[in-house]
Amino acid sequence: MPPTDRPRDHAGQGAATTVAAHRARRRLRADRARQLADLLRHQLLTGAFQDGPLPHESILAADYRASRNTVRQALDLLRAEGLVERQPGVGTVVVARKYPHGLDRLLGLAETLREHGRVTNEVRTMGPAPAPAPVADRLGVPAGADVLYIERLRRLNGLPLSLDLTYIPLDIGTALLGADLENTDVFRLLEAITGQRLGHAEITLEAVNADAHSAAVLQAPRGGAVLMLERLTHLADGRPVDLEFIRFRGDRITMSGLLHRS
Repeated sequence: MPPTDRPRDHAGQGAATTVAAHRARRRLRADRARQLADLLRHQLLTGAFQDGPLPHESILAADYRASRNTVRQALDLLRAEGLVERQPGVGTVVVARKYPHGLDRLLGLAETLREHGRVTNEVRTMGPAPAPAPVADRLGVPAGADVLYIERLRRLNGLPLSLDLTYIPLDIGTALLGADLENTDVFRLLEAITGQRLGHAEITLEAVNADAHSAAVLQAPRGGAVLMLERLTHLADGRPVDLEFIRFRGDRITMSGLLHRS
C-alpha cells in the first residue's frame, strides 16, 4: 500500500471512532433520560407537584444527579405523554392526571374511583344477542344461546375513561334491562339480582392499538395504545356471570396492585 494512503486510513478510523463514541454518549443519555422520566412520572402520579410547577431543571439535575441535558430530555418524554407542559414565565407544570385502578380487589369502576369524582355510564348498545363461541364457552351457556350484550362509554367527571363491552347470561341479564345502568355499576346490580356476592375474577391486562371506533368514542388518538382489561367475573358459588372487554385510555388510568410471594 502506498505510504500516502496510510494517513487517510488512520484519519478515517479516527473519524469512525469519534462518531461511534458520540452515538454511544447519545444512547447513554437517552437511557438515563428514560430512567429519570420513570422516576418523575411516579412523582407526578402520586401528587408530588400539585401545588405548583416542577422544580427548576438545575434543582432536578442536582436531586437526581443528572445532567441538565438529561433532565430536559426526560421532561420532553413526559411532555410527549401529555403529562406536563412548559408555560412561559411559570415553568414546567402538570397538565394531566392519571387515576388509580387497583388490581387486587374486585370492585366496579364507580367503587374504585369514588374518591376521585363521579362515574357516569352512557349505554350505547344493550340487548340480547347470540353468544359468539368463545363467549358461550367462558360463560358456560349453550353455543349460539342469547346473552345480554352491553356497550358503555364510562366517564369520570365528564371525561371519557373507558369503553366497556359486556356479556351476561340472559337468565340474569334480562333483569338488567330496566335497571339504572347510567348511574350504577353492573357489579352491584348482579349481586342484587342473584342475591349472591361476587366471588372472584380472572383478568388479563395488555396494551392494544385503538381501532377507529374505540378511538372516536374515547376521544383518543386513532392507533394510539389503550389498556385492554379482559375480565371474567364469577359469583361466590363459582358461576361465571360477567365477561367484559374494557378499553381504558392509558393517559388517564394507572393500574396497581399488591403482590405477595408465596
